[in-house]
Amino acid sequence: MARSAEKRGKDETAAAEKKVKATGKATGGARGGITAPVTPSPELAEIVGKDDLPRSEVVSKVWDYIKKHDLQDAKDRRQINADDKLGKIFGKKSASMFEMNKHLSAHLTAKKS
Repeated sequence: MARSAEKRGKDETAAAEKKVKATGKATGGARGGITAPVTPSPELAEIVGKDDLPRSEVVSKVWDYIKKHDLQDAKDRRQINADDKLGKIFGKKSASMFEMNKHLSAHLTAKKS
C-alpha cells in the first residue's frame, strides 16, 4: 500500500532528525553555488553592505539599487547606466544586464571552509 505524501514527509523528517542527533551535523540541503555566502569587495559593499551574503541576495540588492536610482536605460531596459558606485564595479559607464553578473563576480570572494 502506498504512503500518502503527508506520511512520507513525516517519515523523512523523523529520519533527518534521527541523523542529526546521531552525527551532530545537519542533513542535506544546499551547501554551495548560489546559496554559499560570499564576501563583497569594499566597492560592492557600498551598495549591498559589508556582511557576507548568498550570491543570489547580492544580485537582488544590486537590482534594488539599480531600480531605486533609475539606472536602467530609458530606450533599452537591458542596459544599465552606471553611476559613480556602479562604475567602480563595472569598470565602464554602461553594461548590459547579462554581463552584470560577470562584473559582480570579480568583486565577490567565497568564504573559506
